Amino acid sequence: MGKVVAKKVVKRKPGYLYYIDGQGNACEAKMARGGKKKKKKVVKKKVAKKKVVKKKKR
Repeated sequence: MGKVVAKKVVKRKPGYLYYIDGQGNACEAKMARGGKKKKKKVVKKKVAKKKVVKKKKR
C-alpha cells in the first residue's frame, strides 16, 4: 500500500491518477474506465431475390 508523501503540491485534474515514479518525480496518468457500453452495429439483412423463370415457347 502506498503512503501520502505531501498534500496539495500538485493541482489535480479529474480522471487522472497521480503517483511518484522510481526517480521520485510526480507523474499523472489517465485512468482507465471500464464498463462503458459499446454502440450497436446496424446489420443490414439481405433480402433473397426471387428467380425469374422464363417460360419456353412451344
